[in-house]
Amino acid sequence: MELRHLRYFVMTAQLQSFTKAAEALHIAQPPLGQQIRALEEEIGTPLFHRQGRGIVLSDAGRVFWAAAVDILARVDQAKEQALSAARGEVGTLTLGLTESASYNDAVTALLRRFRQAHPAVQLQLVEDGSESLIRRLDDGELDAVIVRPPYSHPGELVIQQLSAEPLVAVLPAEHPLACRAGIALTELRDERFILFSRKSGYGLSADVVAACRSQGFTPTIQQEAPQVASAINLAAAGLGIAIVPASMQTLHRPGLAFVGLELGMPITALQLAMRGQHPALAAALLRCACSSAQPPPVPGDARSTELPTP
Repeated sequence: MELRHLRYFVMTAQLQSFTKAAEALHIAQPPLGQQIRALEEEIGTPLFHRQGRGIVLSDAGRVFWAAAVDILARVDQAKEQALSAARGEVGTLTLGLTESASYNDAVTALLRRFRQAHPAVQLQLVEDGSESLIRRLDDGELDAVIVRPPYSHPGELVIQQLSAEPLVAVLPAEHPLACRAGIALTELRDERFILFSRKSGYGLSADVVAACRSQGFTPTIQQEAPQVASAINLAAAGLGIAIVPASMQTLHRPGLAFVGLELGMPITALQLAMRGQHPALAAALLRCACSSAQPPPVPGDARSTELPTP
């Protein structure tokens, strides 16, 4: 039994005529009659009774007709669902986020636009460090990631920058520099720094250390925190100062001050990255990102971190 047998049967049942059904199906009447008889032989019972010049469904035919209509409808539905998936309209998108990305307005705006444009897509979010996210992306565990450069990536990546923001120093509220509108990095040379784990040699902490050394000093690292938010909490506990993306100021803690760093301090970027051969849903997310891409930072406002080439 094939789908064409079901289509022949349903059309014949609807028109109650072999002649009219053959015309509607654009086939000759004898082959149609042969296909219907073969179907009846396979099922083991007549599906039609002749009535005058026409035909009517038998009791078995009425039951089989309802089932056949349902099957054909589900076949059409499956086809449409497959096409929708190919267009990036349905399915599940597994998106990795570096821990601090959810505090960034550009990221939350992107997720909002994607949800509005693709309401039938299930968005599964995975939080991890940038290096780990890139590795999991390369392994095929994730469809796309939002990460902070620089990072190492052995394979081909498609990259779209989402935002570039300045860094701010997180100081105790009673610190002498806490009341300033902006401070130079060199003014923090005697402070105890709270940085994030930098075992890979990449990432924001590595940039901060490099920037300090370019200003003639090596920072004293008091504590390493597993995440950006953890660094802010440790600063609130009095373990030292932290340098974080400006968007993290929304994570306010009593007794802390967020002070901007003046020219000469590198900015930090957030990028959407996916494999060169990426799924349709990742492509849909990329289209949302490209439709509202921010212009690159103006030279002189801050020293931009060098970004990997897409």
